[in-house]
Amino acid sequence: MALKYSSTTADFLSWEQNLSLVRKLQSDGHIRMSLLISLGSFWGLRISDILNLKWSQIFSDETLEIIEKKTGKKRTIKINPQLHQHILECYTQLKPMKNDEFVFISQKNSVYSVQQINRLFKSIKTNYKLKIKNFSTHSMRKTFGRQVFSQSGDNAELALVKLSQLFNHSSTLITRRYLGISQEELMNTYDMLSF
Repeated sequence: MALKYSSTTADFLSWEQNLSLVRKLQSDGHIRMSLLISLGSFWGLRISDILNLKWSQIFSDETLEIIEKKTGKKRTIKINPQLHQHILECYTQLKPMKNDEFVFISQKNSVYSVQQINRLFKSIKTNYKLKIKNFSTHSMRKTFGRQVFSQSGDNAELALVKLSQLFNHSSTLITRRYLGISQEELMNTYDMLSF
């Protein structure tokens, strides 16, 4: 956690490390944290939007529509079939009382705060020996962005345009800086071509 009146920049997990963490958390019985990290890294939502989700919203087989808390803009998300399966497994394990209840409620039966989640992430980082400097709720959003960018191959600019729209950034330059993409990484794109 950051010192008072200071800020830190969240880092991203590699996709493999992210998926491994989701699976380990689920097998260790930390179902809500497994679900939280999977939703954050598959959808690229801010934590404030994730914490407002109800079970009835995430059960759709196809899409999820939300109004982003920070921007007030509508966002439609396609639900990956494998993620949908994970959601169903978590639902079965957690056995919520009603489908209209919030997904991320604590043992005190209240929605987690961002600060509580960041404290939990700090212990997850330690307990699971994550190789990441600054692991926080924003790491999930960055993990999503970095995975989309790295999967783009020779379409890196197109990926940045798409991410810029998904993140509601005003330009791809902001998205590139947000994801920590170096000029060297962009230049490596040209090495992927062969003659």
